[in-house]
Amino acid sequence: MKFSKINTCLLIVIVFWAVLAIIFGFTDLNISIAVVDSASTWGNFGADYGEAPGYGLIAIALATFFGSYIKDVKKQKILGFIGVFVGILIIILTWGDDVSDQALGWTLVVSLLAYIIYTWNKDWKNYKKIASVISLLAVINPLIIVQVIKVLWGRVRFRDLAVDYSNFTPWFIPNGITGNHSFPSGHAAMGIMFLPLLILVKDRKNSDPIKILIYLLVIGWALFVAFSRVVVGAHYASDVLFSIGIGTVTTILLYKKFYAT
Repeated sequence: MKFSKINTCLLIVIVFWAVLAIIFGFTDLNISIAVVDSASTWGNFGADYGEAPGYGLIAIALATFFGSYIKDVKKQKILGFIGVFVGILIIILTWGDDVSDQALGWTLVVSLLAYIIYTWNKDWKNYKKIASVISLLAVINPLIIVQVIKVLWGRVRFRDLAVDYSNFTPWFIPNGITGNHSFPSGHAAMGIMFLPLLILVKDRKNSDPIKILIYLLVIGWALFVAFSRVVVGAHYASDVLFSIGIGTVTTILLYKKFYAT
């Protein structure tokens, strides 16, 4: 992908994001009223398990990034095993409690073990660049931007609105620190964490089945998690839009920094 094409892609994303932001600014409430179903099976599945895969990817990226500074290929994997141990602790400490915590623990264990086995004789330095992109995306979007805005915006979630919806506010009106954290969506930010993986298949032909599959899985998962949050009333359409938009723009900018310079 040439530098000019990257800028074009960035412009398209920003324009599309802006158009949807305007639309959702006036349709958020009506969309939620029309689609929310707190008993939705797939919606609640997204609520319980939507964040876990993103955490697994972040754990792999962090282990790879810091492990890449160790010269011995086998010793690099020690950091991965530390992550597995943390996952086991989470499973033990949350046994019988919240299923999302259990999902996090099992995801760390399974994803890190699978990655360690697959890369056992490989040097993690070869994956340092993509690990850097994923790690920085995690820090910039779900950890800093989303969490800070959540606190400062104070938007009431749809499921917590008054019966007459009188305390609803559009996304462009901040409420200050109210204890409500609807805008933007943390789940959606974690769902879009897989976007950097598209970098790994960027040079494959568009007709390549592997490239098509990766695109479908990455984009499909992000949309599934985002839609599930709206369906269960945890977020509005604009909440998930901004998390996905920030994640997409950040990924493109990080790609420009690490791959196009």
